[in-house]
Amino acid sequence: MFILLLVINFVLAFVVCFIVAYLFRTPVNNILRRLVADDIFSAWGKYIVFAIYVVGISGGVRIWDLEKYISPARDGVILELTQERWILELYRTIIGTLQSIAWMLLIFFMFALIAYVIVKGMEAKRTVKV
Repeated sequence: MFILLLVINFVLAFVVCFIVAYLFRTPVNNILRRLVADDIFSAWGKYIVFAIYVVGISGGVRIWDLEKYISPARDGVILELTQERWILELYRTIIGTLQSIAWMLLIFFMFALIAYVIVKGMEAKRTVKV
């Protein structure tokens, strides 16, 4: 039963990552196209999508949290996987995946905003000199 929970958590986290990566692919590529040279912006876009999957799955599938179903607690009792716990674990997977991706994208967009301001400042200086 534990293996099934682990596999379903992984698949669920993967699906959530796929949806988020699909939704954010265009905005991320547009930002990178503006900030990075044309020949490498697509590689950076692929890296960001890869990072969405890695961060999302690692945040959604919490192995250390699932150990309670195979290892006895201090009182020597192993928790049973009931229907309520399944629903709770699946909900935690979705929320954990979204939360991890949200933090990653927030950091990406913050740095992108800083880079955008720097690029605009450099363009303004170039315009003034000409």
